[in-house]
Amino acid sequence: MSTTVGPRIRQLEATVINKIAAGEVIERPASVVKELLENSADALSTRIEVDLIDGGAELIRIVDDGEGIHPDDFELAVSSHATSKIVSDQDLFSVHTMGFRGEALASIASVSKFRIRSRQQDSDSAYELKVDGGKLGAVTPAAGPFGTSIEVRQLFHNTPVRRKFLKTKATEYAHATEYFTRVALARPNLHMVLRHQNKVSYELPATENLVERLRMFYGNDLTSQLIRVEREMGEMRLWGYVAHPSHNKANRKGQYLFLNGRWIQDRTVQAAISEAYRGLVMVGRQPVVFLFLEMPSDQVDVNVHPSKWEVRFQDSQQIYRLVLSAIRDTFLGMDLNGSMSGPAGKQSAHQEETSEQKQLKLELTSWAKSQLEQAESEFVGIEPQLVPPAAIPPVRSSSEGTVFTPANDASHAGESQVPSSVAEGVATPLPSPPQTYLGGEIRAMQVMECYLLVDDPSGVMIIDQHALHERIMYEYLRPRVLEGTVESQQLLMPLTIELTSSETVVLLDHQDLLSEFGYGVEEFGGNTILLNRYPVMLQKADHAKVLRDLVIELDTPGRKPSRRDLVDSLLHMMSCKAAVKAGHRLTPEEIESLLAKRHLVDDAHHCPHGRPTAMVLTQEQLDKQFGRLGA
Repeated sequence: MSTTVGPRIRQLEATVINKIAAGEVIERPASVVKELLENSADALSTRIEVDLIDGGAELIRIVDDGEGIHPDDFELAVSSHATSKIVSDQDLFSVHTMGFRGEALASIASVSKFRIRSRQQDSDSAYELKVDGGKLGAVTPAAGPFGTSIEVRQLFHNTPVRRKFLKTKATEYAHATEYFTRVALARPNLHMVLRHQNKVSYELPATENLVERLRMFYGNDLTSQLIRVEREMGEMRLWGYVAHPSHNKANRKGQYLFLNGRWIQDRTVQAAISEAYRGLVMVGRQPVVFLFLEMPSDQVDVNVHPSKWEVRFQDSQQIYRLVLSAIRDTFLGMDLNGSMSGPAGKQSAHQEETSEQKQLKLELTSWAKSQLEQAESEFVGIEPQLVPPAAIPPVRSSSEGTVFTPANDASHAGESQVPSSVAEGVATPLPSPPQTYLGGEIRAMQVMECYLLVDDPSGVMIIDQHALHERIMYEYLRPRVLEGTVESQQLLMPLTIELTSSETVVLLDHQDLLSEFGYGVEEFGGNTILLNRYPVMLQKADHAKVLRDLVIELDTPGRKPSRRDLVDSLLHMMSCKAAVKAGHRLTPEEIESLLAKRHLVDDAHHCPHGRPTAMVLTQEQLDKQFGRLGA
């Protein structure tokens, strides 16, 4: 009787071990940028320069002026589990450096054409070591300045499967820029430079003022609305900046959390931030924050994952209370409503328009009074008639989204005219309370500036004005997008919109898709894009906000939707942006138009997201509530 002998256990070769480790540590070019930047920061550098070619897939070069590497340590530097930052297992509980695992350089050198050149302050010359796919060369003298220069060429050249799954150059560059941003925010005292395709993307002078560095990345629009927070609790200190609630995003990408100079993600801190902003931002939106937590290193474990962004706190509840109280107490002492008038940088322009706005208000007041007087004289003892469908006012956009503009046609005899400034969309006519529409057999009224009460044969119908208008906008836009006939407005003077570098890259990478929706964008330089056309239906929308939300739909991690799914998702989002919002007072004409268009769409019962647009409270239910059934 023969027995099958299985494979024997054997020790793996160092090159195989390094490639396995590389799968955990090095996911893409951005991972290399992260590890090398952390090493340069740990080397007490004052200047770090990063050069990328093809998003880092072809070349990553990082040069610093730090302490350098001793010639005898070159081979150890590219060996597994070799580091100068810890000595014993006890050091893992008091880590003070960005890196400490001793895996990064070995992993990078095993999957690339790697070269390291370094010179210490007391050395007469630099030394160089080349590694090709894990095969070490000899350490040789070379010319070079003080500090360290590392070049990583043709990443994953010896693991083609990994290289095949890299994204586009623009996408990989966006990820690398995100890691560059995190280190730059954590260490504003560093002079940092980022170049891509031999063009300077960022030149960040060293500064002690974090806001100056934030302004380099996010522009004046956000930084002018930042609120300083600071709180100490025992040995812990929290400080940083949180954005005004009016600045928010659809995900947590705008939340930067740093622990002892290290970028982290932590659910406890995120929950505290959400709770602090509860009631100040819409459900589903996330605030923008830049928070720095300082605490003794023995109270937190950073050795949880090779990426080092996940940590475990010794007392997470204390962290929660610290973050929550710091933000909430700051908000309690502020007039958040008063500060929503606009960024500080735009105040002067706002003041210059004061006289014009006063004149506009006078025109609106006069017009509104005449409308009230006319309405009173016409409706005394007279049952108003339903405006014929041909007179349904057209749809236009306003700062609140798309609204229905009262018809301004000279053919309507006896109709008072809206002031020219109103007709041009400068302001929306003041509604005449109550917001009631009575026409023919349809009786409707707006309540809570959110719902429409409609007299229905079966009882009372309650309509969500936003949900219904969202469905109408979706049905209007969808066939035009699919047929490529979306109406767009060309701009004689393109608008400049400041975005983050990653948002800019994503938008430019999807120019053709955006064009189908009526948006025309092009590169302007740095983190600024030019908007040369936009959909007519979003005439008065905040295009920067719409484009940022489009980025989130286009760049959602962990999913690979088909083009059809992506188009449908974008349609949902744009329809939501175009629809009237809760809190927008509708004029009788707008109510009439909304109800008339309700019968022209296929599924008026639900919005594109699946929420019901209307509910009916039957007469039987009302009679039961008032005790009339047993009478």
